[in-house]
Amino acid sequence: MGRLTEGVKHLLIINILFFIATMLYGDFMYEWFALYFPKNENFAVWQVITHMFMHGEGFMHIGFNMFALWMFGTTVERGLGFKKFLFIYFSAGLGAVLFQLGFYYFNFLPGYSGLISSGLNATQIIEMLTTNRVPGDLATTQLDALRGIYPIYNASMVGASGCIMGLLAAFGMMNPNAELMMIFLPIPIKAKYFIPGIILLDVISAVTGQSFFSPSNTAYMAHVGGAFFGFIIMWYWKKNQFNNKRWN
Repeated sequence: MGRLTEGVKHLLIINILFFIATMLYGDFMYEWFALYFPKNENFAVWQVITHMFMHGEGFMHIGFNMFALWMFGTTVERGLGFKKFLFIYFSAGLGAVLFQLGFYYFNFLPGYSGLISSGLNATQIIEMLTTNRVPGDLATTQLDALRGIYPIYNASMVGASGCIMGLLAAFGMMNPNAELMMIFLPIPIKAKYFIPGIILLDVISAVTGQSFFSPSNTAYMAHVGGAFFGFIIMWYWKKNQFNNKRWN
């Protein structure tokens, strides 16, 4: 891949600094900079950006993401330039947020509305979701609804995976015949087949809860959102590369 490009280099540095800070001040970093469900009291608007630089405390999460950033990001930045590279990186990260939170709300609202209809008020529901303590007189349907929305309300999202998926989609559109391999499946597959296959697996995992190659707590729809935004942006740029909308 040669020398690191400027955008990739600075993103690597920021991610590593966040990771070191997380190792030193774990609870503080997660509380302030991970992305929480908007109804959770820990949610803050800056988390929409800061979560992209946060990673789990183990080395595997950040190690895999930073390797992918180097591997695909360097090629994408060389092909698009510094400005376009950063634009697609952060746009994919925001697309990941949009898709994942949309997926959360899609699953949260029916249960929450059912609890309201059952006679509970918003304050009671939030208190139970926050403390994980429930009165003994709740009906079975209410308990089931609470169990369904509890993990969503208390979920926190960290990682650059959505951004990386956007870069992967961009890489695939720039190099459709490049051969890629998965660590656990060392068979070369062209990018134009490999990348859609990975996205399809993420969609299946999000819908079924069945994990294939990622940990079970992976935000699968964030991957899909990042890849979708990366694809749409690259498609638009390629479509308009010869007219006055071209961004150099």
